[in-house]
Amino acid sequence: MPETTLIRSVMTPFPHAVDANEPVSVARKMMLQHRIRHLPVKEGDTLMGLVTDRDIKLALGPYINTPSDDQRLLVRHVCVSHVHTVDMTTPLRIVVAEMARRRLGSTLITKDGRLAGIFTATDACRCLAELLGDASFSPPPPSDEIA
Repeated sequence: MPETTLIRSVMTPFPHAVDANEPVSVARKMMLQHRIRHLPVKEGDTLMGLVTDRDIKLALGPYINTPSDDQRLLVRHVCVSHVHTVDMTTPLRIVVAEMARRRLGSTLITKDGRLAGIFTATDACRCLAELLGDASFSPPPPSDEIA
């Protein structure tokens, strides 16, 4: 991978996103359905933050697998609003260095201030496997559970 590789060439484009005013149960269902652990949070067209499977697990605690009619816990109550966000023309080396320094699991990627993609630790591992020439690398089989 060249030193000038831009994040846009390795990000996951067009990520799923959830509205800040949706119940947490909607975000959890989306994560399970799409087998993802990081979900950008929007309010209308505005990028507001990020919610992770960990945020949801911490918020719901032992009630995470209990059906509930309680729709009061909204994504906005559990999401993180100060997230690492970069423009899609940012060099990959800068993104991964900052993710490592701050111990981040993901970075949101924007174009003209709008959500364009996401780059996760899993994406970084994929890039590393490709860089090391692992021709046998392939994504893990689909799972219904979030690790």
